[in-house]
Amino acid sequence: MDDVVSVTPAAAELIRSLRGQHGPLMFHQSGGCCDGSAPMCYPAGEFRTGSSDVLLAELTVDGVAEPVEFWMSKVQWELWRHTRLTVDVVPGRGSGFSLEAPEGVRFLIRSRLA
Repeated sequence: MDDVVSVTPAAAELIRSLRGQHGPLMFHQSGGCCDGSAPMCYPAGEFRTGSSDVLLAELTVDGVAEPVEFWMSKVQWELWRHTRLTVDVVPGRGSGFSLEAPEGVRFLIRSRLA
């Protein structure tokens, strides 16, 4: 799944900062409900993935030693598979479960047709 997910320079900067604070990271694209539909950032392995999830990318971010996995549920990916996703960051409060919440910013997905 080459080039399915990328990050903006602003998102990369935040990922580096969060990596420094929390260690290795991962993303899981939220499917809605109370979190909206946002990429949620967790310490690597904290969000339990399983057979109902698909690994879309192992993001390489300059200044981060290890790849940052990006996961999404298979059902959601079936609906989004025709898009390419870009992780960005914008001002505002996102989910209380995602690591960037205390920073006054939130991760956001921008998509375009493949």
